[in-house]
Amino acid sequence: MHRVVISLGSNIDKERNLPAAVRLLAASPGVSLLAVSPVYETASVGAGDAPSFFNAAVLLLTTQTAAELKDGLLSDVERTLGRVRTADKNAPRTIDLDIALYDDNAFDYTPADGRRRHVPDPDLRRFLHCLQPVADLLPDMPHPETGEALGRLAERLQSDAETSAPTLWPRPDVDARLEEPR
Repeated sequence: MHRVVISLGSNIDKERNLPAAVRLLAASPGVSLLAVSPVYETASVGAGDAPSFFNAAVLLLTTQTAAELKDGLLSDVERTLGRVRTADKNAPRTIDLDIALYDDNAFDYTPADGRRRHVPDPDLRRFLHCLQPVADLLPDMPHPETGEALGRLAERLQSDAETSAPTLWPRPDVDARLEEPR
């Protein structure tokens, strides 16, 4: 079994779509959902006036390879929740699911769409909204490429963000395991 962390993001009907994605992942055969991170809100990156995002992460166990997971389960959940891909990678979306970590490995893989991807997700080192939910799940895990504990890396990114504008707001009123916000 492989320990995999999936990053989730939504900025279209996010109060419904984020929890729905978690439930769909949890209900999938061959997957054991171990943990769900807190939910965070962040401004949209590179999309100007687009709605803010809700971000979270889930920790799961699976026997699937990264490509099988992306081509199967993750694509199915995105399709079920109405994800429409456009040329604009920053366009609003109902749900976005990405493999953030796959065991403690670093590698490239190419799913059926032909777009090469890297694990760990490079955005973990660039964007707090990607890293913080993952670090909440596995704070002591060393980043597979840098060796720095994910919790420490998140603290450093948070410190860097505080010198500019806040980029991440905890949303304790939203539970990704529920249909509706509390």
